[in-house]
Amino acid sequence: MITPASSTSTPLGERACGTCTLCCRLPDIDALAKPANDWCRHCVDGEGCRIYAQRPQLCRDFLCLWRTDEALCDAWDPARSRMMIYRQGPQVTVLVDPDFPEIWKEAPYAETLRRWAREGGQYVIVFVGDAVFKVD
Repeated sequence: MITPASSTSTPLGERACGTCTLCCRLPDIDALAKPANDWCRHCVDGEGCRIYAQRPQLCRDFLCLWRTDEALCDAWDPARSRMMIYRQGPQVTVLVDPDFPEIWKEAPYAETLRRWAREGGQYVIVFVGDAVFKVD
């Protein structure tokens, strides 16, 4: 059974995925033997996960920053920005769709990433395919 991304329930104050499935492509997921930037074999692009009810705990626990941070405008919707962003302690991790490798350098993204990098106690790392960048 495919669970459409748009039908996933969301707690109050949390956005829905819509048709975005970038989290099924961009990160590596060891539990599924899925390398970074490859589509998960269980994902139907734009629809969702065929094993949604049995998906690994890592997938269950993951929420991209756009879903949880109301300060991010609609331009940051991963389906539009072509980026998936999340926080790990002091690190802001940005995974960029390799089909759009320069988008993180464009407005409004570049200035916000630089502002986050300047904010005390955190740093921003951008992954584009095999390339890694630290935002200053």
